[in-house]
Amino acid sequence: MEKSHKLSNNKNISFFNKANKQILIFFGLITITCIYSDCYFKSSNLTIPFIITTLVSSIITFIGIPKLKKFKIKQIIREEGPKNHLLKQGTPTMGGIFFIPIGIIISNILYFNKENYEIIVTLSFLVLFFMLIGFIDDFLSLKKQLNTGLRAKQKIILQSFISLIFIIFCASNNLIPYNVQIANKIVNIGNFIYPLGIFVLLAESNSTNLTDGLDGLLSGCSVLIFTGLAITILIDNPSNNLTLAPLSIVMAGACMGFLFLNKYPAKLFMGDSGSLAIGASLSGIALISNNLWSLFIMGGILAAESISVLIQVSIFKLSKRIKGKGHKLFLMTPLHHHFELKGNNEILIVSTFWLITLLLIIINLIFFH
Repeated sequence: MEKSHKLSNNKNISFFNKANKQILIFFGLITITCIYSDCYFKSSNLTIPFIITTLVSSIITFIGIPKLKKFKIKQIIREEGPKNHLLKQGTPTMGGIFFIPIGIIISNILYFNKENYEIIVTLSFLVLFFMLIGFIDDFLSLKKQLNTGLRAKQKIILQSFISLIFIIFCASNNLIPYNVQIANKIVNIGNFIYPLGIFVLLAESNSTNLTDGLDGLLSGCSVLIFTGLAITILIDNPSNNLTLAPLSIVMAGACMGFLFLNKYPAKLFMGDSGSLAIGASLSGIALISNNLWSLFIMGGILAAESISVLIQVSIFKLSKRIKGKGHKLFLMTPLHHHFELKGNNEILIVSTFWLITLLLIIINLIFFH
């Protein structure tokens, strides 16, 4: 018994050390990318904002953990999920209320009263309102002591309302283009930008929400995608979007600071207040910078997580209607749970999804820019 306990402890220590090494490599990779970008692009200013935001985000998030424990804001694990997730029960959650505002505050300080500052302000309100929707959802979950807060319809109505206001304001102030880039082609979609914009905001925010299921999975993918967006915007280099590259890297830094505490084994979860805000930020930046196609490619993992749920539900309902018994394509969705139940350890799944995201970013930069 004692020998088995020692082997278990050694295994946990090994996973912990592996996670630490991955995070340091991860941080170094993004920093080197920022330095190279600043040297290559004359208009680039990514390195200092990224490092500053990462530092501030990690410190504020670290300070916030005891506060969350004090108010008993702890994760509630659904019983129908993977059984090993029950060990995560009681981990502080709602970390999004710390690192998301850090990204917004720093970006506003850096670009206050500068050219195109209204873009920063507009996106700040979008992200804050999505964070508020997530906060309400998290709060109701804690109040009910169930892993369900807002009903799906309630959440979609709130998201749609905020998205509609955002799209109308952006269109009225010429902040979003009517010519959308799809692959290497430019397509004039006219007023179709309204439903498309709302769809993108809803789809992306709910995809990020579904992806947030393993330690460091969403936060790590977000760091990469935000960085990819920053580089993509600099390559395109339209004069009215120069503020968006630094904003993207600041959000990458905010997620990076959180990742130091969210890596396996997570000391803190972001909750819906973080995941919904990340999705809104990614889609908002992509809409204004005309990089929806790039976001679709770079966020392939986010899309796969969401699509896996749609496929699972559709097949189950269809087979139940035809055969009287529902069948499943995956062991469990979202997709990362399927691989968990296949016997893969959490760090392997997360690092693989990070690597796939990195490859998708490289593909986007090579073939579409």
